[in-house]
Amino acid sequence: MTDPDTYTTLCDKIDQSLMVEDLTTMISIPSMNPFQQEVRKNYREKEMAEFYCDRMSDLGLEVSSRDVVPGRPNVWGVLKGKSNGASLMLAGHLDTVGDENYPGAFIPRIENNRVFGRGACDMKDALASYLEVVRVIRDEGIELSGDLILTGTADEEDQMIGSKDLGKNGPWADYGIIGEPSNMEVCSAHMGQVGYLVRSLGKAVHSSRPEDGINAIEGMMHIVDALKALQQDLMSRDAHTLCGHGRCGPAVIRGGTVVSTVPDYCELEIDRRIIPGETRDDVYAELYSLISSVVQSHPQFRFEIEGPTIDVLPLDVPADNPVLNSVLGLVRSVTNNSAEASAFYGGTDAPHFGFSTVIFGAGALQQAHSMNEYVEIDDMMITTRVYLCSVLDLLYRT
Repeated sequence: MTDPDTYTTLCDKIDQSLMVEDLTTMISIPSMNPFQQEVRKNYREKEMAEFYCDRMSDLGLEVSSRDVVPGRPNVWGVLKGKSNGASLMLAGHLDTVGDENYPGAFIPRIENNRVFGRGACDMKDALASYLEVVRVIRDEGIELSGDLILTGTADEEDQMIGSKDLGKNGPWADYGIIGEPSNMEVCSAHMGQVGYLVRSLGKAVHSSRPEDGINAIEGMMHIVDALKALQQDLMSRDAHTLCGHGRCGPAVIRGGTVVSTVPDYCELEIDRRIIPGETRDDVYAELYSLISSVVQSHPQFRFEIEGPTIDVLPLDVPADNPVLNSVLGLVRSVTNNSAEASAFYGGTDAPHFGFSTVIFGAGALQQAHSMNEYVEIDDMMITTRVYLCSVLDLLYRT
């Protein structure tokens, strides 16, 4: 469908009040990521998933779910197309970060045309938008040529076990859109992230006689120095067109027990941001070489490396991909600006799906994990128009 008047007519059917109602209801359902802790009420996706399944069922979708681990499901609903046309997934994650130091995080409020609350822009707003897209299509009696799939995944905020499971077990689509808070920029690429745990092993003695021991923290200082040199080297390598250069640095450090003892261990978790074209194997080989060079220069220290502790793939959607060009063209049309593809700053579920997926959503990353999270309702309306028109552009053929 390419008729601008038809797009306009259908976009006028979007009901802001219904969309905001869905969003505020979802904000009031805590679905915090447990971050490797016990899965329990409020710290799981189960209740949020049940609500989303109910809403998808209300709209006539064929609804399914699969527990990735107990209490943490992926859910999806399918609006079947009438032929064998392309399929499109509108995807989002069900979990949020925590509510520490955020009073009233799950009491949604509307002020100054903004919806406030944990998950408002990261990313329950997009889930509400997807529901409204389906409602308009259903109420207007539009028959799509291919399947439209709404998906909610588990654990995006931590290890992304939901999207990794989806990539292995489905559902799958030809194209995807994820409504992460991209500030309404169309993002076709982002860095990946690989973490490794390095352990320095020393010899504990009383700190009054340090010369009799081996200080593991001092050993780790040499690793930190080597990481600085690695970062400088990364900045000298060829950059990705959108993502720039890779990054590497110390992220979490632990060591020692009491001040009167020379520490016999120190642990360092390394954060390595990889650009498209780099792999986890590249990172491991790089770090192994780094540690080997430290051992050669300081043979009194011993080191171990474990991981990856986190493993998120980079994203790189080709410039000629249909979903990228569809979303870009529609953003230009809806917003009257000259949108171009850019890079998303964080990692997302997108590269784990196994099909081309772009990122486009309301809200900004600066708001996403803040203690005053919100989304602009006007921005939600714009992104919902783009989602709806993208569905029609890719899946509707007369």
